[in-house]
Amino acid sequence: MKLFEMKHIKKSFDDLNVLKDISLEVEEGEVLSIIGPSGSGKSTLLRCATGLETPDGGEIVKQGDVGLVFQNFNLFPHFSVMKNITDAPIKVQKRKKDEVYAHARDLLKKMGLEDKENAYPYQLSGGQQQRVSIARALCMNPKILFFDEPTSALDPELTGEILKVIKNLAAEHITMVIVTHEMSFARDISDRVIFMDQGVIAVEGTPREVFESDHSRMREFLGKFSIAGGM
Repeated sequence: MKLFEMKHIKKSFDDLNVLKDISLEVEEGEVLSIIGPSGSGKSTLLRCATGLETPDGGEIVKQGDVGLVFQNFNLFPHFSVMKNITDAPIKVQKRKKDEVYAHARDLLKKMGLEDKENAYPYQLSGGQQQRVSIARALCMNPKILFFDEPTSALDPELTGEILKVIKNLAAEHITMVIVTHEMSFARDISDRVIFMDQGVIAVEGTPREVFESDHSRMREFLGKFSIAGGM
């Protein structure tokens, strides 16, 4: 079942055309990775998809709520871990506190953070903070979970923690759209991959089709990573 669709999305900032006629679909249970050089429009696409930016043209069709995991965690520093996770489901979704707290504790256990519910963000490592932000997004019961370069603020050791969490979510068939600069990860986890360049979708297909593409910009981009040609 199709959960999400962008139809001919355009977005400009002043005279800069950031998204130029973007169309894509996401099926239930699918993992879609979006790769491409800095400035290609990846994060703007995600911000339009999740309602943080309003497209200048086109249409977005979605079945149910979406969640977003940010690059820099965006946790409330004055809230405990538990309050960070439960505040929106209780206040925005008007769900019962007991049910939300039980859900949050299940998610914290899944993230390996069951002993951190009373901690504050400053007491956590970057990887732990990002796992809290993933739990916070999941506690809203989104139909699709969007990730905006979820490891970009982490050092290599902590990056592995987050990639493992996302792989586990993929194994549970949670629908995800992931903007990432981790090429091996995108190749291994994705059902489909989109390569963006200068505001357009330049290459789209299975990981094999994209990573073995003869598209000149794709080859140039992959040449900066050790993965080039490595399927």
